[in-house]
Amino acid sequence: MTRIVISTENAPAAIGTYNQAIKTGTTVYLSGQIPLIPETMEIISEDFAEQAEQVFKNLAAVCEAANGSLANAVKLNIFLTDLSNFATVNEIMAKYVAEPYPARAAVQVSALPKGVQIEIDGILELSDV
Repeated sequence: MTRIVISTENAPAAIGTYNQAIKTGTTVYLSGQIPLIPETMEIISEDFAEQAEQVFKNLAAVCEAANGSLANAVKLNIFLTDLSNFATVNEIMAKYVAEPYPARAAVQVSALPKGVQIEIDGILELSDV
């Protein structure tokens, strides 16, 4: 099976031993995105809503680099350091993903890279190879 690396300057560069996404066949596996501004690689702010918005912007950029969009998402995994922010995630997600919504998990974790409050990864299914 052929694996194609997906990469874009419009999302934060990988900061470890991974790629922004990998495409195999019509499936794209999105690596976790945190609220880094791609141009500066700095965290957007300490405000949770701004962090969540930036994460969705970063995910959208990687989806576009894979010739898709968040509309192609079949699964999203959301990691939060405070589950009380769940309602805010839903509000922001609704700006980027329309019905039919993807399958989703949201879990609270004790910590995330760089001390951010949210990270999201996912899987896209594209209609063409």
